[in-house]
Amino acid sequence: MIDSALHALSDPTRRAILARLALGEATAGELAQPFAISQPAVSQHLKVLETAGLILRRIDGARRPCRLAPHGLDALEVWLAQLRSAMEANYTRLDAVLADMTQNSERMGQDAGTDPAQ
Repeated sequence: MIDSALHALSDPTRRAILARLALGEATAGELAQPFAISQPAVSQHLKVLETAGLILRRIDGARRPCRLAPHGLDALEVWLAQLRSAMEANYTRLDAVLADMTQNSERMGQDAGTDPAQ
């Protein structure tokens, strides 16, 4: 599911469609208006978003409004949180190494300034 969500989010038109759907439901025709693409092309984008679990479509007579899926980004958010946690752990270790190197450097500088014969 993460792969299909990342694939869906890789396209700027699909990201713009999601941003528009964040404002509320819309049909393919309504979503096509701000773009220089056809309604069938928008429908293709909607199919990718739906397959990725990012949007839901319902039937309302002749209309087929789309809306954001309530938990569409959950798996992606969990994955990103894991990456963020791993990166923070790496940076914490790096900070400790740099602090240790700084302390050792300062100690060596102090040691070099003293006369061992004294």
